[in-house]
Amino acid sequence: MDDLVVLLDDDGNEIGTAPKNSVHGADTSLHLAFSCYVFNERGEVLITRRALTKKTWPGVWTNSFCGHPAPAETLTDAVHRRAEFELGLDLSSIDLALPLFRYRATDSSGIVENEVCPVYLARAVGDPLPNPDEVMEYTWTDPEALRQSVLTSPFAFSPWMVLQMRQLETFRA
Repeated sequence: MDDLVVLLDDDGNEIGTAPKNSVHGADTSLHLAFSCYVFNERGEVLITRRALTKKTWPGVWTNSFCGHPAPAETLTDAVHRRAEFELGLDLSSIDLALPLFRYRATDSSGIVENEVCPVYLARAVGDPLPNPDEVMEYTWTDPEALRQSVLTSPFAFSPWMVLQMRQLETFRA
């Protein structure tokens, strides 16, 4: 069974649900998502390279992980769920960094992302054990070095990560 995503109107109000695979296309409906940046005990941030089998932006470097909350699921519960599913990680803390982040982007295949996508900063418990269907590789890196790389070479990263880096004033957990 396909996961459901929460559809939103232009003001960010819930207006229904739809199967995830039906909303990611050339005319993607506005829907609710989230992004998360995970930090370790050394203060490094985890970035991931999306699996080549991903429908959008395959093989692109991006934030630690993203996802969509299920209907009636809180965003923090969804963040915990996706951290475990994508990265095999438990999170010890989650903080909301960009509550109103919203973007629309089109990948090279013509698939559009159109999301209200709050951004979270979290702390990891242990090291990741990535799901190969989601993540092809990962690295821990210095947050400021990452910010500089994203801002000077935006073509190497997901479009939502580039926009988020421009808006995140504090980039550490």
